[in-house]
Amino acid sequence: MSGGAFEHLKALVVEDNQHMRTLLRSLLNALGITQVLEANDGEEAFSLLRDKQPDLILSDLSMTPMDGIAFVREVRTSSTSPNPYIPIIMVTGHTERHRVEAARDAGATEVLAKPITAGNLFQRIGEIVDRPRAFVKCPTYFGPDRRRHVDEEYAGPFRRRDDFENDLAVR
Repeated sequence: MSGGAFEHLKALVVEDNQHMRTLLRSLLNALGITQVLEANDGEEAFSLLRDKQPDLILSDLSMTPMDGIAFVREVRTSSTSPNPYIPIIMVTGHTERHRVEAARDAGATEVLAKPITAGNLFQRIGEIVDRPRAFVKCPTYFGPDRRRHVDEEYAGPFRRRDDFENDLAVR
């Protein structure tokens, strides 16, 4: 793990728990990211996003008054969002499938489960830097492509098992 691999990045940490903000700042510093902005809530984060133009965001899922999912949705879809394309890593201790899917469906780029280590944070930031995802815009979603892998041999309209099952049910 190269400590200087991400030194050019500026990160915004959105977390309502001071201890967790400090931990995330320390981990980011250990990865070479010395420009770390901190916000206690989504409103403050939105202001910093506009004024300081960070390169990536780490946001907690469980915050008040605006939780991480609402914050991500606001960044992705608000007409006043200064950067709807910014990579967002959702940090959470709630790893139930429905919560992870809710974060993904709101437009989170990556989800990082607590407890966080320098290694898994390095991996998620590496994904953002080395393999950025294309963005998708449709009536019900705007954000990074939720499919991680592109099948070069794909030739049809269906991508998911449900698509095939629904197509067969219609016939």
